[in-house]
Formats: sequence, C-alpha cells, structure tokens
Amino acid sequence: MTKEGRMTSRFQLHGSMIPRSVKRMFDERSEERLDAESQTAILSFRGRNHIVGLVNLSRSGAMVRFTGDAHIGESVSLQLLDRGTIAGQVRWLRDGRMGVYFARPLE
Repeated sequence: MTKEGRMTSRFQLHGSMIPRSVKRMFDERSEERLDAESQTAILSFRGRNHIVGLVNLSRSGAMVRFTGDAHIGESVSLQLLDRGTIAGQVRWLRDGRMGVYFARPLE
C-alpha cells in the first residue's frame, strides 16, 4: 500500500509463466556459440554478486547456470574472466539456466 492507502502491485514475469508446449526443433539463432562449460563468471543484479557457470557464449549473449530468483527483463551484468564486465538483460529462465542478452556485442 502507498501512503495514500491505495493498493499497488508489482508484476513480475517468470520463465515458468511463458509456456512452451513444443520443444524447438531447430536452433534459429544465427550466431556461433562458443562452448564455455569449464568457465565461471560473476552475475550481478540487485546489488549482489553470484558466481555462475557459463554454458555457452556468443557475441550477443550467454547461457549461465543459475537457480536464484531472477526475473525476465531484469537488468544484470556479467563479469567474464577474459572480457571484463558487460551489462545485459535476462531474456529467459528455464531448468536452472538463464539466458542473458548483452547490451552491446562482445568484441
């Protein structure tokens, strides 16, 4: 409730709220993905840092292992060992993994 006594609600979008009834048969992404299974990174959001495992990495984003409480559309940053820190946004969440879309492409 606000000071004026009005009810307020903050809508949060979670990956489980967007059903996918059919598994993708094709990888429609055109970018090459680099396997990054043995690498770790630091995911930062809401003022906290989380050590995450990288699954793959492309110029425009990354897939990381993360089971915390993040929301689709939330702003995050990802500190990559050999590329520094890059700002991004949560694009999807599923089965303990997160897709992060970078604000600018990696060099």
